[in-house]
Amino acid sequence: MDFHDYFILFSSVLLGGGLAFYFQKNNKTILQLVLSFSGAFILGISVLHLMPVAFSNPIGASAEAISKHGNTVGLMILLGFFVQIFLEQLSKGVEHGHIHAPHHGKTGFAIQILLGLSIHAFFEGIPLENTTIHAHQHHDHLLWGIVLHKAPAAFALVLLFLISGFKKPLIVIALLVFASMSPLGAMVGEILTTKGILTMERQNLVVAFVIGSFLHIATTILFEVESAEHHSISMRKLIAILVGIGMAILTIH
Repeated sequence: MDFHDYFILFSSVLLGGGLAFYFQKNNKTILQLVLSFSGAFILGISVLHLMPVAFSNPIGASAEAISKHGNTVGLMILLGFFVQIFLEQLSKGVEHGHIHAPHHGKTGFAIQILLGLSIHAFFEGIPLENTTIHAHQHHDHLLWGIVLHKAPAAFALVLLFLISGFKKPLIVIALLVFASMSPLGAMVGEILTTKGILTMERQNLVVAFVIGSFLHIATTILFEVESAEHHSISMRKLIAILVGIGMAILTIH
């Protein structure tokens, strides 16, 4: 990755968090529409771009090797899916726009929220240096997928900390930590790839792990109904979902 990509990753989180400082109120409708769009988009790029990378096999691989690789990739997708469930026990669903101030223990609450978001952000940055992703020109799709769900997550994070009564300097520090995680993951991925630790096969397994995480986030956002009684979603949310999926489809060359 070049400096431009690192800058986009870092600044998108600062932009999302900065908007929360500006508005300082929970406009749940707008936030949910943005999340619905981003959830549909990352679902689209996961299926259209990342899955083909994860399941790709070396030329000339035997049928047995292809089958074994496919099984391993499937297991990694499942692992990523269920690890994300654990991480969201820490983050309390902030990445889905859930904003609920703590009743007690604010410091411990803040640490676990930031920890859950940061671990996920770090892991999803690692595949940005994946050799196959670059070879098939999927790098930008993954980059913008990360950006489009990190920015609203940063907005929700800052808003949550504001209504919880944290001082602004501490919130800024937390935002900077969160903004640094995906770029840090990309740097680690680049180092491990350069040293030969992340071989092509291992890189694809990391991609599979991230796919599982993306699938959990996307499906949770998309299947959250706005009316628990009628199990329905609004036309506005449906349009946001269709736009997100449509943009993902347009990325196919």
